[in-house]
Amino acid sequence: MSQTERSFGEVHFGDAKLGNQARTKRLVKVADALTRHPGGTLPQKFKDPAALQAMYRLMQRPEVTHGSVLAAHQAQTFRLIERHQGPLLAMSDATELDYGGLESMKALGQIGSGNRRGYVCQNVLIIDPERRQALGLANQILHTRAKTPPGETKEESRRRESRESRLWPEATRPLPGDRKLVVVCDRGGDTFEQLEHEANSGRRFVVRSAKDRKVLAGHAGSGEKQNLHAVARRAKAAGSYIVDVAATTERPARRATVQFSFEAVRLIPPKQPRGDHSQEPLLVWVVRVWESDPPRGAEPLEWFLLTNEPVADAAAGRRVIGWYECRWVVEEYHKAQKTGCDIEHMQFMYESRLEPMIAILSIVALNLLNLRDASRRPDAKTAAASETVAEGYVCVLSAWRHGEARPSWTVHEFFLALARLGGHQNCRQDKRPGWIVLWRGWTTLQLLVTGSRLDHTRKKVG
Repeated sequence: MSQTERSFGEVHFGDAKLGNQARTKRLVKVADALTRHPGGTLPQKFKDPAALQAMYRLMQRPEVTHGSVLAAHQAQTFRLIERHQGPLLAMSDATELDYGGLESMKALGQIGSGNRRGYVCQNVLIIDPERRQALGLANQILHTRAKTPPGETKEESRRRESRESRLWPEATRPLPGDRKLVVVCDRGGDTFEQLEHEANSGRRFVVRSAKDRKVLAGHAGSGEKQNLHAVARRAKAAGSYIVDVAATTERPARRATVQFSFEAVRLIPPKQPRGDHSQEPLLVWVVRVWESDPPRGAEPLEWFLLTNEPVADAAAGRRVIGWYECRWVVEEYHKAQKTGCDIEHMQFMYESRLEPMIAILSIVALNLLNLRDASRRPDAKTAAASETVAEGYVCVLSAWRHGEARPSWTVHEFFLALARLGGHQNCRQDKRPGWIVLWRGWTTLQLLVTGSRLDHTRKKVG
């Protein structure tokens, strides 16, 4: 049976080990229901009261944990990694999940400015850099932030098991030591502990520099210790390219011309260790990206990327930059978790029941994210839509759009209609539909498919 013929729940949770097959089947049904209606509170996701109660009973089972629910999907993700030929990115990043509104969750750790409670959710998302598509969630850690003991010394902090900086090496520890994997982290991952962990893992890495560390220039020889960023700024430009700068609350969207350079350096470990690492220097390359002529009043762009990928020429430098630029996928994934799946709007009395539902919705969020990615495939105008979604969905949507079923629709035709169903006007001047518009269309399509099935059943009975 092909993946498009199997339901979402069967593909991602059909092999879950929950003690008996009945529980696994119920988990599959729960995941399928959430895929059809990912948004809203749990009663809104499960329209049928009986299905809602069955879900609650499943979450109460001691065999149903965050780890047991996630394991089946993780195993599938590792199989995809093993079969994949080209490089894959392992995007490691953290987001905060806020459950401060639940009186029953007072034991959770502080998040935000300290007046809310919830989890630090560390995700490792596997991404195909060629297609910019998320393949799966290789790991997820739900961390409860611990209070710092009064009078804790730096050495005591370093040894504490609940130290938050441990999340970075722990999150990628299950990954295979294969150089096809490139671990990518933003500035939160710039700890010497994480850098050394990845340098010894057998994988490649790209980490955005947050600390202006002491370095030695080159990978051999002697010399004086220098500051990392100063060494990178002295390197000669190797090339330039145009980058789209996303809008924020502080700046409008714009296009910028940036230059880049690279330099081999040895990172000197800190004299006062903050994590578990040796005192040996790390041989890396630093790739700098900067904007030399920003618009008046705009803050110039500048990144420093640390990598163990050999950077001997401009092509290699541009490749490393391209890997880091895929980071927006994991940021969109966090939006899909929170906005698309309302992962923070669940009412549970106990963490043990909340956590497995976080795992399920985190996988459902991948489905929402990939709706947009599928619509932007290079072969979208020639590939059959039925290779991506079930043929029944193609027939129902094409019948809604044209008054007749068109099972031969391409991926492009399917997602153009799905976007229209979600409120996109498909006008020439409109931007390409994002995952939120496609998610709205997908939710409405579920109702159309359900109605079509009921109509078919009535005609069959009649």
